[in-house]
Amino acid sequence: MSKKILVWFRNDLRLHDNEMLVEAIAKSDSILPVYILDPRLFGETKYDTLKTGNIRGQFILESVASLRTSLKQIGGNLLIAEGHPEDIIPQLVQEYEITEVYHHREVAREETHISTLLENALWKLRINLKHFIGHTLYNKEDLPFPIKDIPDAFNQFKKKIERDSIIKPCFLAPDRINVAEVIDWGTLSTLNDFSLVPQLKDQRSDFEFVGGEASGIAHLHKVILAMQQAATAKNLILASKLSAWLAMGCLSPRKVYWEIKKMETTPNTKAMFNHILLGLLWRDYFRFMFKKYGNTFFNPDGFGSQGPVDIENEKENFNKWKNAQTGFAVVDAVMTELNQTGYISNIARQTAALYLVNNLEVSWIFGAAYFEEKLIDYNPASNWGNWANMAGVGNDQKTKSVFDLDKNIKNLDPKGNYALTWAS
Repeated sequence: MSKKILVWFRNDLRLHDNEMLVEAIAKSDSILPVYILDPRLFGETKYDTLKTGNIRGQFILESVASLRTSLKQIGGNLLIAEGHPEDIIPQLVQEYEITEVYHHREVAREETHISTLLENALWKLRINLKHFIGHTLYNKEDLPFPIKDIPDAFNQFKKKIERDSIIKPCFLAPDRINVAEVIDWGTLSTLNDFSLVPQLKDQRSDFEFVGGEASGIAHLHKVILAMQQAATAKNLILASKLSAWLAMGCLSPRKVYWEIKKMETTPNTKAMFNHILLGLLWRDYFRFMFKKYGNTFFNPDGFGSQGPVDIENEKENFNKWKNAQTGFAVVDAVMTELNQTGYISNIARQTAALYLVNNLEVSWIFGAAYFEEKLIDYNPASNWGNWANMAGVGNDQKTKSVFDLDKNIKNLDPKGNYALTWAS
């Protein structure tokens, strides 16, 4: 009997630097690439928010379509289905006589729960679910400490791994694949199927995200070109915007690192290189913290105790904040930009969070849930980890007093132009 491996794509929508795909091709006679649109990804939360809003929803659909196109170009295809993976994949295993299932491991509770449900269902069929790790710059096994001993302080984490760990080279993208014979590869859903309406482009935004590996690599090359042409690195800090493609796995962090590293010795580019590297390290840090501490990041009190919450006015204040109606110009501008584009800078995120938690006395959990809906570059570890830090309940309790709203506003909008541009 020929060996067939089902490759379940999740937040790893790329051909380059994809160990799971490379190994599946090497160890099988044919593979079955699968992507499943899980309706739970588009459901409602208990905070009256959506798991996925229309802007990221569109980006996800574009990324899946791009992956299918890339697979077709090398002789393959992508089976697209809608439903629960733990129901659909066992059916596919039986229908196509699959011998093993591959997927990338996640770290947050909802994603890992789905993996567990699938693993249990496959176990009944005596089929193995093999886990791969491909979302971080540094591999877990290359860290200079076990997960349980990872330093809680980011600076210590950064110092130790930069000194004692290596960043591995990328896996090459396959140039040919052999896929199982499938009669119906499925049709990709639209936003309307999930009761979402496409977002019109806001003319105040000078940037547009398009999902997919090809778009991600093209944007990475634009960043590198901008680095080459920049007179000063300072002009570049706002130009990277790679996070959405990283979040969906359209870009590998190692791909970004090695491409940017080629520019490290070019004059005026070191600050930009360090800026991008710092972002990649923060992604790794929060992901490893989630592996270390599990779901503590989803608890309102986190690793400490959250500040005062105005229970009586919490819902009203939260609605004012998310609808850009607080009356505080800079915060309303931040929320307008977020609502219209799905993307705001890191300092804008901090500003909105500090105002919600400290000035409006709304539990940070509501803010994190709203960012989950709206951010085009949402990933659970970075979003909930950062929000916990902002609220002073993160795992590194030494950071409780380092955030300053007034200082943030001066850095975000020193001349008032930002508030003027994004006035709702």
